[in-house]
Amino acid sequence: MDKQELIAGVKIYFNENIPFNKHMGIDVIDLGMDAVRIGINMRPELVGNAIMNILHGGVTATLLDVSGGLAAIVHTIDKLDSFDGNLLFEKLKTLGTIDMRVDYLLPGKGTHFEATAKVVRHGRKVCVTRMELHNERGEQIALGTATYIVG
Repeated sequence: MDKQELIAGVKIYFNENIPFNKHMGIDVIDLGMDAVRIGINMRPELVGNAIMNILHGGVTATLLDVSGGLAAIVHTIDKLDSFDGNLLFEKLKTLGTIDMRVDYLLPGKGTHFEATAKVVRHGRKVCVTRMELHNERGEQIALGTATYIVG
């Protein structure tokens, strides 16, 4: 299995095997080296303000965190000098969010939302990502920065 096949497997795993992602309705759309993109369709269960019918802030933060974490995973896979499934497993099983900042820019109005994430820096132990959330009209709902432990 090469790196691209492994990254394709990560996409399947996130879409089909993580109960929380399935519960939320998160769809991993693209896992590229330049950017990661995930999406979610608005549903009544995701509303945080019933009067304004807007996305809950926790859903916004979740989408940013998941996309940032996926970007960190993709870059961790890409940085491997040689493919060693055991080494990769050891790195990925401890991957987690160290810190995350979210700036809520607009109310989460829309029918579909997409979060994108890019790696700012990936070191031996820590990865920093920058994430954005947009609705189907291209309006930027939120942006975030997160730090992940990757080694």
